[in-house]
Amino acid sequence: MRKTLLPRAAALLVVLATPAAAADLPPGGPAPDYFSPTPIARWQGFYLGVNAGYGFSSFADNGAVYLGQPDGGLIGATAGFNFIPAPNLLLGLEADFDFAGLHTTQTPYFGVTTSGRVDDILTVRGRVGYAFDRLLLFAAAGFAGSRDAVSLGSWWTQFYGQQSKYETGWTIGGGAEFLLTSNLSVKAEYLFASVGSGRYFDFTPNALQGGVNSSLFRVGLNYHF
Repeated sequence: MRKTLLPRAAALLVVLATPAAAADLPPGGPAPDYFSPTPIARWQGFYLGVNAGYGFSSFADNGAVYLGQPDGGLIGATAGFNFIPAPNLLLGLEADFDFAGLHTTQTPYFGVTTSGRVDDILTVRGRVGYAFDRLLLFAAAGFAGSRDAVSLGSWWTQFYGQQSKYETGWTIGGGAEFLLTSNLSVKAEYLFASVGSGRYFDFTPNALQGGVNSSLFRVGLNYHF
């Protein structure tokens, strides 16, 4: 009799335990696969890149009349470091150097021909940004420099001069950057730069003075280590 009751009791326990185990399972079958989001910390670290774009400049003071508004393309390299001190918050330092072809030639007065050129643009900027997962919005400000070259020829004074100097100043701007992969990102940015208050052809009848203000529109590709 005992041998008959034992198997029956075991079967009854299995039947009773089955609904309880089923209650622990999520409704609708097994849970879907979980894909973790891109870590915010992936932005952190060193990176190198290339950039290209277009710039619009203008000379100030009396240089505005004689030298006009150079414009042209630019291409260069970028290096930087990002730090994530808190979730979504990015602090960084970025430097870039661009070969530029911002140039203009004009005749402000009859018998006078001038040209102005802006080249070798360097910026070193602090960055602060907010990361929406793969998308980063940022603002930047810091140091700027450019090589500014001018020439002036006057039939009236029988003068021709050409002079260039490296001027320094400041820059401010902002943009957006997007992670394509864990190591590769693309960006678009705008920078306003104001450099120098240079003097050219001092002690001549054609002395000029004028800093340079530039608006730079750039896109870039960065590799993150």
